[in-house]
Amino acid sequence: MTNSARFDRGHTDDLMSFLAASPSPYHAVANAAARLEKAGFRQVAETDAWDGASGGTYVLRGGAIIAWYVPEGAGPATPYRIVGAHTDSPNLRVKPVPDTGANGWRQIAVEVYGGTLLNTWLDRDLGLSGRVTLRDGSHRLVNIDRALLRVPQLAVHLDRSVNTDGLKLDKQRHMTPIWGLGQVAEGDLIAFVEEEAGVSPGDVRGWDLMVHSVEPPAYLGREGELLAGPRMDNLLSVHAGTAALIAAATAGGELTAIPVLAAFDHEENGSQSDTGADGPLLGTVLERSVFARGGSYEDRARALAGTLCLSSDTGHAVHPNYSERHDPGHHPMPNGGPILKVNVNQRYATDGSGRAVFADACERAGVPWQAFVSHNAMPCGTTIGPITAARHGISTVDIGVAILSMHSARELCGADDPYLLANALTAFLEG
Repeated sequence: MTNSARFDRGHTDDLMSFLAASPSPYHAVANAAARLEKAGFRQVAETDAWDGASGGTYVLRGGAIIAWYVPEGAGPATPYRIVGAHTDSPNLRVKPVPDTGANGWRQIAVEVYGGTLLNTWLDRDLGLSGRVTLRDGSHRLVNIDRALLRVPQLAVHLDRSVNTDGLKLDKQRHMTPIWGLGQVAEGDLIAFVEEEAGVSPGDVRGWDLMVHSVEPPAYLGREGELLAGPRMDNLLSVHAGTAALIAAATAGGELTAIPVLAAFDHEENGSQSDTGADGPLLGTVLERSVFARGGSYEDRARALAGTLCLSSDTGHAVHPNYSERHDPGHHPMPNGGPILKVNVNQRYATDGSGRAVFADACERAGVPWQAFVSHNAMPCGTTIGPITAARHGISTVDIGVAILSMHSARELCGADDPYLLANALTAFLEG
């Protein structure tokens, strides 16, 4: 039997439901908020005055959510323990003028978001999701979760060298999905979205829409030891972080720090937005929390000086067909537990002290863990970790789950690793 026989699959089953219900960052934060509400957390508006009451609280802004739990007796200088993650994934997003087409085909104009593997969006049944902004300024979530769109690949008969010379895709010319036949008419797509969303014709004034694969997550392998699904980079961490925060808040133990979940948008294109990790959202929320508990600037400085953050994002499992692209001494494997991500050039924020914090959390949780470092001849990716450390002066450790096919429309991980990650995050938040 493999490792998969050791664990209850309830957590991974729940992750699969979360992935399927969260085709966009806006759905992801709405679903995380619903879970927090069920656990007794309350939403506060950024435009309202905040109180210093104990208990669970969260803030929503676009595709980002910050949630925290203030234990009884927490003072204004009480430090935070933060799980950081991001809600966005590489995909295709609808342009401002979406209706297009040629040669009798009706198509939707899209822009490539993030560093997506373009070929993984070909010949795949796609739905449409995101949010629309109505005339009164309110938002409405949209999830058309059925086969609506498709980006068809050119037949091999018309591209005879594709299997020898490789597939070459032009982002502008080759990635435009089809959604029907007939004459192109301006306003068709948004009129269709209005009907699907149940809003009055002409009521939609803006949109943040994207395509998603309608194929549901699934167990894979002889014993179901693997999990295939969309958007695991990085909704796997958002789901685990939400579960860990709820567990820490409801366990009844004595917390020495304030546990926080910070799930940002726009990581895949640099985090520079009002909902990204390079924006002011996290710092503002932490500062207002200190002040709401009667704290001063001095208390804020003391609280942040004692704060720790685990930046949880997916990393690379060793690929059996391309093992030469990985460092020979670091081969993370599925179901081997979460990975500690290290890069001395600060593409990851981990240092020796951070390693000790992570190792301690895993030991207390009874969770195995692995180390990841990039091959010296290969460029290293990055996460919200270094941004969080640099922007807020917070000690940060980069961790995650090892996956294959990162930035594909459909990724692959060990079926036990989401459960192991959640347990490690819970132990970290509990201190």
